[in-house]
Amino acid sequence: MSQMNPARRFHLQGIMLASLIFIADQFVKYLMIGPLALKSRSVIHIIPFFDLRWAENRGVSMGFLEAGSEMERWLLVGLTAVIAIVVSIWMFREKLRGDVLALALVLGGALGNIVDRVRYGYVVDYADLHFGAFRPFYIFNLADACISIGVLILLARAFLMGKKEKEANETSDSVSD
Repeated sequence: MSQMNPARRFHLQGIMLASLIFIADQFVKYLMIGPLALKSRSVIHIIPFFDLRWAENRGVSMGFLEAGSEMERWLLVGLTAVIAIVVSIWMFREKLRGDVLALALVLGGALGNIVDRVRYGYVVDYADLHFGAFRPFYIFNLADACISIGVLILLARAFLMGKKEKEANETSDSVSD
C-alpha cells in the first residue's frame, strides 16, 4: 500500500474540517430556529456575558453590503460563492497544513452562511458576547467565528512566516558575502 503524499493528506484534512464546520454550523442554526425557537423568544440568557439573541444578517461581515432587495440578495449569494470558490482553489494549492486548515475554517464557515442566505434570505446569527452594555462583536454565529479565526491564523502565519523567511534570506545573504 502506497503512502499518501503529505500535501494531499493535508487537503483531505481540509475538506474534512470544512465539512465538519459546515455540518456543526447548520446543526446549531437548526437548534436556534427549531427546538429553541430563538426567533420567537428573541433572547435566551445563558451566562452574565453571553446570550443567545436572534439576529437576521442581510449583509456580510458587520452588516456591510446589506441586501435590501431580492436581486441584491442573489448578487450577495453569487459574490460569496465566488469567494468560497477562490478559497477552495487557494486551499488546494497550499502545501502547508496550517494554511490548509485555516482556509478550511474559512471555507466551512462561508458555505454555512451561503446556505442560510439561499434558504432564508439572511444569515442566522445568535451568539451575543457582551460585558454589560459593551459588545466587542456584533451578534455572530459559529460560521462567522470560524471565518474570523481562519483569517487571523492566515494573517499570523503570513506575518510570522514572512518574517522568518526574510530573516533566513538575510542570514544566507550575509553568509555568501
